[in-house]
Amino acid sequence: MIDKKTIEAIAKLARLHVSDEEAQEYSTQLAKALTHFEQISKINTAGIEPLVTPTEVESYWREDVVSQEFTADEMTGNAPDRAGNLFKVPPVV
Repeated sequence: MIDKKTIEAIAKLARLHVSDEEAQEYSTQLAKALTHFEQISKINTAGIEPLVTPTEVESYWREDVVSQEFTADEMTGNAPDRAGNLFKVPPVV
């Protein structure tokens, strides 16, 4: 069982402020989640191979062929503002 003190310790490690009411609520929610994980861990998975993805996926490789070439002017032609072949954007701070 995850108690209020454990929630407060986790919050402190994450540098979060958690009120007493929130700590109690999170304790209840985590207890429910852990109960679900306990039920899942009881499922017999003997003989079942682990999956990387939930469905079988095959990679279909294709030849890397250029289908259409664009000039730099064509690629930047729709840009609202540009400097030569570069897109001009507002500074990001």
